Amino acid sequence: MTYCVAIKLNAGLVFLSDSRTNAGLDQISSFRKMMVYEKAGDRFMVLLSAGNLSISQSVREILQTEQLKDGDSGETISIWNAKSMFDAARVLGAAVRHVHERDGAALKRSGVDFNVSMVFGGQIKGEGMRLFQVYSAGNFIEATSETPYFQVGESKYGKPVLDRVLTPETPLDEAAKCALDSTLKSNLSVGLPLDLVVYEADSFSTSKVVCIDENNPYFRMLHDSWGQKLRQVFDSIEDPAWGGGATTVPIMVNPARSKPLKKITNHTDKLI
Repeated sequence: MTYCVAIKLNAGLVFLSDSRTNAGLDQISSFRKMMVYEKAGDRFMVLLSAGNLSISQSVREILQTEQLKDGDSGETISIWNAKSMFDAARVLGAAVRHVHERDGAALKRSGVDFNVSMVFGGQIKGEGMRLFQVYSAGNFIEATSETPYFQVGESKYGKPVLDRVLTPETPLDEAAKCALDSTLKSNLSVGLPLDLVVYEADSFSTSKVVCIDENNPYFRMLHDSWGQKLRQVFDSIEDPAWGGGATTVPIMVNPARSKPLKKITNHTDKLI
């Protein structure tokens, strides 16, 4: 399976992807799911992919040479000369449709769905950072301040952490720590190594690119301490005090809108 997450903050962008494609007792395969496109001083873009591996690899290969005819200006656009990330995302969408037109019918005859999902983000000189999620049809949506991140693949385990921690003002290093959350602890279909990229706004380049395996000291520390710290926070929250007493947060109160359940004894105890 796959886990990819991309986060857009005021300070920059964070991208993380795992490398597992098949999970099972006797077959586990690893393929990198992140691609970095950089033209120092002009543009920096990262592509994360999930879904059918043959489709995503084809899209990644075509994207580097794909050209899109702009209907308004008549210019030919590629990711290397696009003047905005929106136009670059349009080129990516065209690459997805190109692969579908070429392989979609053959895949369908073999009983294989055309399944690919991608996250594409970065910055082109002259505009701010932008982040998009691209679907199998080549259409896409853009991240907003209300939803500053996208996940693809096995997203259900990491989402609660992201929702509680992330805001547009979150520092980059804190967001990177958040991305390296408890997903691997909770989900055996996601596996090492992880690829992590941290991009600072308006830099159009980055040196913060790392491949994290099981021997990475920071990841081992985070992985080992996550459960301990979570338990400490849980234990620090007051237990329900059914009898009231000294607590300032009683649980036995009359709700404003709903009545409590009543217990009726009739041979057996029932709650209604």
